Amino acid sequence: MSKYVFGVDVGGTTIKMGFFTVEGELLEKWEIPTRRENNSENVLPDIAKQIDLKLEEKNITKDQVAGVGFGVPGPVTREGIVKMNANLGWKDKMVAKELGELTGLKCMGGNDVKTAGLGEMWRGSAAEFENAVFLTLGTGVGAAIIVEGKVILGAMGASGEIGHIKVDMEETRSCGCGGIGCTEQYASATGLKRMAVELLEKCDTPSVLREKEVDAKAVFDAYKEGDALAVQVVEKFGHYLGYTLAATAAVIDPEAFIIGGGVSKAGEPLLEVVKKYYKQYVWPGCRDKVFVLAALGNDAGIYGAASYVL
Repeated sequence: MSKYVFGVDVGGTTIKMGFFTVEGELLEKWEIPTRRENNSENVLPDIAKQIDLKLEEKNITKDQVAGVGFGVPGPVTREGIVKMNANLGWKDKMVAKELGELTGLKCMGGNDVKTAGLGEMWRGSAAEFENAVFLTLGTGVGAAIIVEGKVILGAMGASGEIGHIKVDMEETRSCGCGGIGCTEQYASATGLKRMAVELLEKCDTPSVLREKEVDAKAVFDAYKEGDALAVQVVEKFGHYLGYTLAATAAVIDPEAFIIGGGVSKAGEPLLEVVKKYYKQYVWPGCRDKVFVLAALGNDAGIYGAASYVL
């Protein structure tokens, strides 16, 4: 009878690994570097080696392991095929099949944001909701759409890309996706920084941001202190993200929005400004939704990855 499961969160810099009981208790977690040379040919063998080493260390046989779950940036099909990943250099890579052959274990996985959403649904803030949107605000903006307890993948595994909803038709600069005026250009950590730097250059308004290195944390810290320039930036952030979530709600009608990622460390002030604009733009039938912060932090990915197998 299986007692254990591995969860693997593959990032562009590090690979986070978790060793769990099948009940969801995290027994151990660790990280290894993501070796990206030669189209990341070493990534899956490195993961398999780590699994073998951990089982040897714990004196556990593979028949006691339910399997290995993984999360990877970019679209991933139900069969565990990574359609495209620019950072890793993968295209149509059969990750589930290859990792299964390397480990001799059942392997399943999906997109990293959807995987983190599964983690929050299994052991975090989304556990009490059957219908929710888990969004992550980091370098980009992505979401896991949870409907009746299941994460929606879409035809090619690309659902939940709310960061690329167009919100500013007058924008002239391109988003990383090649489009123009995407939510991600304003509501991500990089978007917050860009808006703050541009406003600092454009006006003479006194601000504590003129005295420090500007990043998303600095902007929200200044906002909490009532800094006038930071208030302008955060209100713009709230406007764009609130509008995007209002549009999402009109399609999904979730019970709750669970907000994670690095920007979510701003806490309740972030929730309040987003809720304000959400209520301004949303269709009245979807106005009363719950907004909560994610609970698992950077561990959401390994929890969600493990839950794929279970």
